[in-house]
Amino acid sequence: MPLPDDSAFMQLALAEARAAAAAGEVPVGAVVVKDGVVIASGRNAPIARHDPTAHAEVQALRAAAERLGNYRLEGCTLYVTLEPCAMCSGAMLHARLARVVYGAADPKTGVAGSVLDLFGEPRLNHQTRIEGGVLAADCGALLRDFFQERRMQTPTHPLREDALRTPERAFEDLPGYPWAPHYLSELPALAGLRLHHLDEGPRDAPRTWLCVHGNPAWSYLYRHMIPVFLAAGDRVVAPDLIGFGKSDKPKREGAHRFGWHRQVLLEFVERLDLRRVVLVVQDWGGILGLTLPMAAPERYRGLLVMNTTLATGETPLSPGFLAWREMCAKKPDFAVGRLFARGNPHMSEAECRAYDAPFPDRGHRAALRAFPPLVPEHPDSEGAAVSREARDFWRERWQGESLMAIGLQDPVLGEPVMQALRADIRGCPEPLLLPQAGHFVQEHGEAIARAAVTHFSR
Repeated sequence: MPLPDDSAFMQLALAEARAAAAAGEVPVGAVVVKDGVVIASGRNAPIARHDPTAHAEVQALRAAAERLGNYRLEGCTLYVTLEPCAMCSGAMLHARLARVVYGAADPKTGVAGSVLDLFGEPRLNHQTRIEGGVLAADCGALLRDFFQERRMQTPTHPLREDALRTPERAFEDLPGYPWAPHYLSELPALAGLRLHHLDEGPRDAPRTWLCVHGNPAWSYLYRHMIPVFLAAGDRVVAPDLIGFGKSDKPKREGAHRFGWHRQVLLEFVERLDLRRVVLVVQDWGGILGLTLPMAAPERYRGLLVMNTTLATGETPLSPGFLAWREMCAKKPDFAVGRLFARGNPHMSEAECRAYDAPFPDRGHRAALRAFPPLVPEHPDSEGAAVSREARDFWRERWQGESLMAIGLQDPVLGEPVMQALRADIRGCPEPLLLPQAGHFVQEHGEAIARAAVTHFSR
């Protein structure tokens, strides 16, 4: 029979389950109670911890054992929102719990009576009392809502189990971003992940501007430049890298690799059959994007390069970048909009919020944590060799026109880094200097875009 406090303790387990859902994990939560006091809690975290045993119950059992200084949890009750699986049930029995209380039944993997009744096995040397159905409706609804949201996408772009998708409502009423979304998921490298991109202007335009953003931005970064390019009668294509913007976001940081992101971009250019391209890059947009033209030089006729680098692994990373990487490691949940506001005081609050929109919670931020350490630092780092090949291409084989714009207030990839890059780009003229602009130089992009249209129209 349920006890008077069971519902109250199950509410605490539900709070843990909601926290798991916010992090992109299946929403299951647990608490351990002894003598009427909660001594430990846990939530599902197998994805974040890369640990198949990191179920809510196991997390709670570990915390309780550490709290009591004993792996035997005699006299304790564990509350969990979902009927335990065989693994968790075995751990509960081994811990000698007095009682287990669960919420919703699990007809697929539950072993407290649904698939098996492990707790009712008389041959086991310890018997733990089991009680099910406490707040079952609330626990079940949380799980149903979680999986229903995953299914709420077009049939051609199902959401992979190991990825998240920012709800479309997060992008409503963004200032200065009126363009229709386009999606691809059939590229081989994507393996079903959905990639978002803008594609504006005539397909047979004399020029296509391929605008590639960096970290932690997305295609919103180009909103001041796109109208200028379109007014010139050109086509504009601006993808969101996987993990950013409206594109799908793998849950694991380890999903992000230099070579994989480059391959996605190469296949993207091929899939859209982009020609007469002016490549527009900044930050990671350049670290990746500058390695693209050598694979199909006939597609590219121009380069507009802003505050970025070629990370060949042969020269030390700038002190500004090292400071940025250290900040990201220490404060992985930094506010993206606030970061933009610090370097761009002219931006409105709504514009700053637009940069936060893709990342509603920590679960959506794996790319933000993964990208800073991915910059090739040593000659044998992933991406360093292909970046050296790209450097040789820009030095020796580049046949197109180039234009460089530098935000002089950038402490990460400022003028010294850009002048070194300019020396590696064949025929690159004196750069356009923007004294008031910082790292995200596109926030001053209208003037750059006008200069670029003039430059590439000669």
